[in-house]
Amino acid sequence: MSGSAVGKSVPRKESWQKATGTARYVDDIAKPGMLHAKLAVSPHAHAKIISIDSSQALSIPGVRAVVTGQHFPVLTGSPLEDRPPIAIDKVRYYGEPVALVVADSEYIAQMAALRIKAEYEPLPIVHSPSQAYQKDAPLIHERLATYHGDEEVYPEPGTNVANRTRIRKGNMVEGWKQCAHTVEVYVRLPQSDHAAMETRCSIAEIRPDGNVIIHSASQSPYIIRKQISHYFHVPLQKVQVHTPLVGGAYGGKAAVQLEFLAFLASRAVGGRPVKLVNARETDMVSSPVHIGLESRVRLGCTRDGKIAAAEILHLFDGGAYSDRGVIMSRAGATDCSGPYRIDNLHCDSLCMYTNHPYSTSFRGFGHLELTFAMERAMDALAEKAQMDPLEFRFHNAIGPGDTTPTQVLLNRSNVGDLPKCIAKLHDIIPWDQRSRVKSSSHLVKATGVSCFWKNSNTPADAGAGAVVIFNADGSVNVLCGAVEIGQGTRTALTQMLAERLKIDGRRIHIATDVRTESDPELWKTVASRSTFLVGNALMTAADDAIAQLKRTASFVLKCPADSLEAGGGRVYCKDNPADGIGIDAIAHGYKLPDGRIVGSQVIGRGSYTMRGITELDPETGRGNPGPEWTVGAQAVEVEFDTRDFTYRIVKAATVIDAGKVINPVFARGQLTGGMSMGLSLASRETFLFNDRGVVLDTQFRTYKLIRYGEQPSYFVDFVETPHLEAPYGLRGIGEHGVIGMPAALASALSAAAGVELNRLPLTPERIWRAVHDSV
Repeated sequence: MSGSAVGKSVPRKESWQKATGTARYVDDIAKPGMLHAKLAVSPHAHAKIISIDSSQALSIPGVRAVVTGQHFPVLTGSPLEDRPPIAIDKVRYYGEPVALVVADSEYIAQMAALRIKAEYEPLPIVHSPSQAYQKDAPLIHERLATYHGDEEVYPEPGTNVANRTRIRKGNMVEGWKQCAHTVEVYVRLPQSDHAAMETRCSIAEIRPDGNVIIHSASQSPYIIRKQISHYFHVPLQKVQVHTPLVGGAYGGKAAVQLEFLAFLASRAVGGRPVKLVNARETDMVSSPVHIGLESRVRLGCTRDGKIAAAEILHLFDGGAYSDRGVIMSRAGATDCSGPYRIDNLHCDSLCMYTNHPYSTSFRGFGHLELTFAMERAMDALAEKAQMDPLEFRFHNAIGPGDTTPTQVLLNRSNVGDLPKCIAKLHDIIPWDQRSRVKSSSHLVKATGVSCFWKNSNTPADAGAGAVVIFNADGSVNVLCGAVEIGQGTRTALTQMLAERLKIDGRRIHIATDVRTESDPELWKTVASRSTFLVGNALMTAADDAIAQLKRTASFVLKCPADSLEAGGGRVYCKDNPADGIGIDAIAHGYKLPDGRIVGSQVIGRGSYTMRGITELDPETGRGNPGPEWTVGAQAVEVEFDTRDFTYRIVKAATVIDAGKVINPVFARGQLTGGMSMGLSLASRETFLFNDRGVVLDTQFRTYKLIRYGEQPSYFVDFVETPHLEAPYGLRGIGEHGVIGMPAALASALSAAAGVELNRLPLTPERIWRAVHDSV
């Protein structure tokens, strides 16, 4: 039965629930006596709080409590504790919570939140990371030196630098001497929204026995448990976090925010359950957003097109608080070269505080941004060296024997095969027809390309556990901590388990929800790591269960356990498969003829923790940030109208080295969804700020997303180079479809319009300005 499950497009385990509308999300949960909470938020981007008057709100019938920052004057955050759940002495971004209202119903809470009267003293506003980097910029965090950090993070007190990561590799003087061609490009990517279908939502209840029950639409239920325990001094075993199906997240639900607020709300009303669900407008700016970037890349190559040196400055727009922005800026350094061989490399990657909404994880975790910067430089250098852009990338593709920016030696297992991805992409496009072609008097067709790579940048102690429980009939239940956010992970895990146990995957049950009190811990459902971390734990649990089955069967069949094989619902002798016993007869032990019981219920246990990850040297960046790099190549074809600078995206393609594709339909869906998201970000998505730092487009009427009729034709293909540390050789692919799309679209439109386009989003107005305004 080997090969019967992995590599097949089996339906999702939760398909029936979603198709029939019976799937339950956090906002579907109702509890007896449940109250509702809403936020009062700041209308200023930077201001001192002079006073907060809640008397009008408290006078409204049905209002139970108002909570302000003075009720919990504690700084939270990971890895840097710099953010109060509710603003204490000043606000640092438009939409920051200044009070929390608890009431009998949602509409009463909302009405009361609008009656909160706060008096402010406006402060100077920092509008961009480049402004924040200036020596005379207003300080957003005056007490930065006092903040506590729990990971590799290097804030610079007296500045707006929340973190700086340095890469120093090779000899820059020698590298620049080798360069016959050099270019310097400046790129800018704005902050934007995650735009998940389900807004963030949390319910908290503090029971009389001291148990805290949290229901949350989250990618990080175990982090919620730890942080609630830490900040509110609740014993860890008394914090229970329940996460059902999550309606999309894209990294935005990895942060812990609403859970703190819901806990504070429950505590203010004697522990009663309180639900806090974001309205769309609140979700877009009060909760964390997608990070922005301003970057300068200087790149040089020899006469034959070999890249010899690169110097990079990344200024990430982390917003008002650091959250995961400081780790994303680190990722912007560790993979700063893109998937290219560069022996002489200098990079400073900074996470800057600004008076924008604060940033958190977003699909690609800083790699969409660093890739855009590097790929625009690659296009410019290929043009200057008079080389074909795709051939230039092929010529410089990183591979076994090369080293990463952090000086990790690569092999075929940990980096895969980018040249093969490029070669496949060449056939899909086809690239021979890439030249700028006029299809009519005013329409121009052009194709752009990009290459990407991504390391997970996970903590050294990131890990997972899994339990495999055999039922008396030989069916199996699986317990694990992977959150189902639409990616199909829990189904893919059952496929891998079915392959290992050699049974029908339909006989494996896995719940759609996560309960921290009973499910083994998973670090987080982020970084395209769930099938890797939980998959490794699950394989260990499966092997443990198989060993137990064989031990029991060896008593019955009177042969050594190592001479037995399990599969097809039986345990049998390798030399004589007809001699065996059904798993249903031994899954809960076996009764011998004399009445004695051998064996017991089969419960396989497994765990896994990252291996070989090291901290980065703060001066050189040397170290190992993760187990492997997933590589790929992408292309976009556009049809551009030279009259009004509008365009139509015709085709988008991705070839990725997936290691091993577990479920082809899932994999294609993940990559296609990522490509669509990348094209949407690149073509239109951005927060629009006025001169007071106010976000103007806080609803989908004004914040534009790509629409159904605007989608191009999508093409996805795979290369399979096994990653030897992963189950079945798989590599993470969940985020990767998005990474190179903005760069490929910019490449195509630059060719079509005849001008370099290095600033997102690529709207017709921005293209017109680039063509007609050189400033």
